[in-house]
Amino acid sequence: MNAAATTVRRRWLKLLAALLAILLLGAIGLYQLMNARTLQLAGDLIDRVATDEKVVALTFDDGPDEHTPEIIDILAEQRVRATFFVIGSQVEARLQDAQALAGKGHELANHTYTHRRMVFVSPSTVASEIERTDAAIRMAGQRGEILFRPPTGKKLLVLPLYLADNQRHTVMWDVEPDSGTTPTAAEIVTAVREETRPGSIILLHPWYASGRNTREAIKGLVVGLRDQGYRFVTVSELLALQRR
Repeated sequence: MNAAATTVRRRWLKLLAALLAILLLGAIGLYQLMNARTLQLAGDLIDRVATDEKVVALTFDDGPDEHTPEIIDILAEQRVRATFFVIGSQVEARLQDAQALAGKGHELANHTYTHRRMVFVSPSTVASEIERTDAAIRMAGQRGEILFRPPTGKKLLVLPLYLADNQRHTVMWDVEPDSGTTPTAAEIVTAVREETRPGSIILLHPWYASGRNTREAIKGLVVGLRDQGYRFVTVSELLALQRR
C-alpha cells in the first residue's frame, strides 16, 4: 500500500471513529434524558417543591393489592395521607381496595394501565395507557386533578408531548430508599431521614411480597421525620405550596 492510500485509509478510520463516538454520545444522552428525574422535553415536571416549610409528600408506586388494608391501617394510625400512583389494570381488578384508599382521604394518581415502559411507543398507546387508568381512578372515587408518574420514571418524547398537550403534571421524586436493592426496614428509615429535605417527594414500593420491608418501614420513617419537624401532605397539596 502506497503512502497516499495509507493516508486516505487513516482519514476514513478517523472519520469512522468520530461517527461512532457521536452515535455513542447520542445514545448516552438519550438514555440520560429518558431516566432524568428533573428534566423532560415538554410539559411540567416536578421532583421536589422548593420551600422552606418542613413538609413532605409520601408516595407509593404500583398496586393496589392484597396488602392494601395493612397499608391503610399503618397510615391511619400515624394520621398520614399519602399519594398512591396506581396501575389501572390493578385498580379494575381490586376496585374495592382502590375505593378504600380514596375513602380514607388518600390521593390516587396515574401510573399507567399496564406499567409498561413509556418510551418508543405510539401516541395512541400513551393515550390508552393514561386514559384507561384515569377512568379506573374516577371509578374508585378520586376527584380533582389526576397526577401522573411514568413507570420506572422513564419518558422521552411521545409521553411528555401528550402530557403537555393535556396540561398534566409529571411527578417524579427526590428520595428513593427501596429501589434497585433489598434494604432492610431499618435501612429504609435511615435513608429517608438522611435524604429528606423540605418539599421532598418520597417514593416507596410497599406492594407484593417484595415490599414487606417497605411496609415495615412506614411507621418508623413517619415517626422519624415527625421527630425532625416534618408534616405530611399529598402531592397535590405540596404543589399548591409551590403555586403560592
